[in-house]
Amino acid sequence: MKRLIVGVLVVAWALASGIASAEPRILGKGVEATAQGTVMRGYLAYDENIKDRRPGVLVVPEWWGLNDYARKRARMLAELGYTALAVDMYGEGKQAANPAEAGKLSSDVMKNFDTGVARFRSALEFLKGQPTVDPPVSRPLAIVLEAGLC
Repeated sequence: MKRLIVGVLVVAWALASGIASAEPRILGKGVEATAQGTVMRGYLAYDENIKDRRPGVLVVPEWWGLNDYARKRARMLAELGYTALAVDMYGEGKQAANPAEAGKLSSDVMKNFDTGVARFRSALEFLKGQPTVDPPVSRPLAIVLEAGLC
């Protein structure tokens, strides 16, 4: 009986202190990187309860820009155990308010493809440099293109 009581107390202590908690504790925060002189305002999300390094995932938003939907997807990936970075492909945190504006912003990136590549690579290097991300030598870095189909 004494062993049972001690066992119950140990389990209760572990649950109260969060040691046995499998519930994710997602940290999501705005981050900045620079590509060709343009400030890229991304969104980084990861589970603070995971102490080991984990794969990183880039979330490239739809043509609207980095909005709440892309941030939500980054958080969802963090809940699955990844470190996710939602990328600001337009720079300076620009978002489109309507289809015409979205078309212009996305066309500007496509017309100057080298700029788009530089912004993507800047985001990739930023993600690889995060202390929560596995070095790419031991695990390949996953890349997700957010197409709104998920």
